[in-house]
Amino acid sequence: MRRASWSLSAALAVAIAAFPAAAEPASAPSAQRQAELANLLDHDCGSCHGLTRRGGLGPALTAVALADRDDDFLADTILHGRHGTPMPPWNGELTRADVRWLVDRLRGR
Repeated sequence: MRRASWSLSAALAVAIAAFPAAAEPASAPSAQRQAELANLLDHDCGSCHGLTRRGGLGPALTAVALADRDDDFLADTILHGRHGTPMPPWNGELTRADVRWLVDRLRGR
């Protein structure tokens, strides 16, 4: 029985090692991409959430207004939109690294 347990553990370790990219965080967007994302946040997001991000058609996107939302919720909202609202999905335009950068910016990080 010990041998079977070891074999299962070894197989699991090999399987996990085969996918190192999944375990590694994505790199931050380049400086050029960050400038593009800042423009998107100011103009595209600002067109609905207000140019000062204090609300408009969409809710406020200030750090205070988002304090009760976790980063995963915000990332999912950006990537997949909000069903039943005008919030569109951005998953065809943005990578997870882009979204992480946007969430950090919204948080004031």
